[in-house]
Amino acid sequence: MEVDCEGCAGCCVDWRALADVPEHERRGPQQPLDDTYNLVPLTREDVRGFLEAELGDALTPRLWEAEAGPSVEVDGRDVAAVAGKPAFFVGLRKPPKPVAPFDADPHWLPACAFLDPETLQCRVHDSDVYPEECAEYPGHNLALGVDTECERVERHVGGDRLLDGDPPGDLSGLLFGPQAVGEKVFAYPDPDDLADGVLDRLVDGSLTDEDRARFVAVAAASAPGTTAVEPTKREQYFETALDADSWVGAAVREWASRAASDDPDPALGESVEADRGAPSTPGWDAGED
Repeated sequence: MEVDCEGCAGCCVDWRALADVPEHERRGPQQPLDDTYNLVPLTREDVRGFLEAELGDALTPRLWEAEAGPSVEVDGRDVAAVAGKPAFFVGLRKPPKPVAPFDADPHWLPACAFLDPETLQCRVHDSDVYPEECAEYPGHNLALGVDTECERVERHVGGDRLLDGDPPGDLSGLLFGPQAVGEKVFAYPDPDDLADGVLDRLVDGSLTDEDRARFVAVAAASAPGTTAVEPTKREQYFETALDADSWVGAAVREWASRAASDDPDPALGESVEADRGAPSTPGWDAGED
């Protein structure tokens, strides 16, 4: 597998506004309640790693409408369920950022919380918290024989992005079906606990820090292969997630404010993210003679 990511970030940015690309990258039959494009599913260990790094405010949940299969009613909505409990996974937040992928003019587009808007590189690439799914993308797509974001970019924007379409030999398990439970797909144990408008807030993009912390804590305290959640660990992870006050959370708030009034300038990443402690990126010329 070989890809050319320079100037792209198609898998990290919702670039649908720049081309006619209406579809989500969906791997199952369910429709997400949110409208986030390419939300990366994190493993339980990924989630714990972010919490240990005090980056719990970078995480957000995804739940699905119950279009097929088991479901449970929560606050007037039928949502997909595992063993009668709302199913969800945890991903990385995507605030609006001033980005210019594919040599386009800068636009305010939803982008991964860890994407440097100027270099279009990941601020945590190769770090201890770099998600497994990101490190292996688009390996799972290639193994499944489904479209990759690289190929979508090629079709709708042009250029060569997927240079070698063979999936890597050391690809991790896909974690589909029962084996995903407690590892990548989690079950919220208290459906009634969500009957306070949290799903409405998820749909309209107004989740609170406490809303997100509830799901993050359940994911981190889940047991692999089951829907069991260890209560003491859950409480500890909830407090850790709720206490998180990293550069990511502060930047997300400022990006949302700037997107409503400022011109999109990728150089704003310096003041909004880097000055708050965000790791730098090497640039695309790093390592070249």
